[in-house]
Amino acid sequence: MVLRTDDVPRSVAETLLLTPSLSDWTRDDLDRRAAAGEIVDVDGAPVDLTQIVSRPVPVYLYRDLPDEHEVPFDMPILHVDDRLIVVDKPHYLATMPRGSHVTQTALVRLRREFGDDVAPVHRLDRLTAGVLLFTRRPDARSAYQDLFASRQVTKEYRALANADAALVDGVHIENRIEKNTGDLRARVVPGEINAVSDINLVETRESGFGLYRLRPSTGRTHQLRLHMAGLGVPIVDDPLYPVVDRERVDAAVDDFTRPLRLLAYSVTFDDPFTGASRHFASGLSLESHVGSIG
Repeated sequence: MVLRTDDVPRSVAETLLLTPSLSDWTRDDLDRRAAAGEIVDVDGAPVDLTQIVSRPVPVYLYRDLPDEHEVPFDMPILHVDDRLIVVDKPHYLATMPRGSHVTQTALVRLRREFGDDVAPVHRLDRLTAGVLLFTRRPDARSAYQDLFASRQVTKEYRALANADAALVDGVHIENRIEKNTGDLRARVVPGEINAVSDINLVETRESGFGLYRLRPSTGRTHQLRLHMAGLGVPIVDDPLYPVVDRERVDAAVDDFTRPLRLLAYSVTFDDPFTGASRHFASGLSLESHVGSIG
């Protein structure tokens, strides 16, 4: 899981206990698991439960596996070298173990094939498909992660939503987005800008749907979904925005015929080791799983 901060300073232990998936855990449970080496960071080192969470950080918990429903989609590998793995993550597959999703994750699939040194460079929401990067060696991890942290990666997404001709020329959005631990949805709040997106309509379908190009300069949780909803063109089959679809959110099994029509289409960056320009693009379709809707 990824520990995130809000306005109240909290320790790692306090933040974990606020996580819905750990609602039945106590502080004694955490202490026992930590002592057994079952709560670690991305490098496998023990996590200090008393440390204050000052920035979003991934934490891995080894716990009893839940009964998981298989995600019935392949994960094509777009690129492999001695440092980097690039995949086309399908909808519904989590990037890394979190909550009730443990084995049905991109990280576990790759570690089974390439070994335990595989680690994510960045993260995509479970419902978002597309280009996702992993490193193969610990000594390569920080260099690629720093590219994303310092905004040296150009990211482009594609989305389907109702076509709005006013968005053909594009719109630049800047605001502040916060998502607190335990909340399903993020929200726009007053304060310093931390979420920036450029969005434009690139194609209109006969059905009335439009294909949008989305270029985020930042990476807040649910940023593009919230920005599209704020423009009055929520992404097709979004179960959270503009309103929560309780039937889908509370369902025991995902409706695999209604994926969120959001795709991390491409990433472009200069390789931190070779200096070469790298560009990776998704081969997935926003109309996948259910046939054409446009």
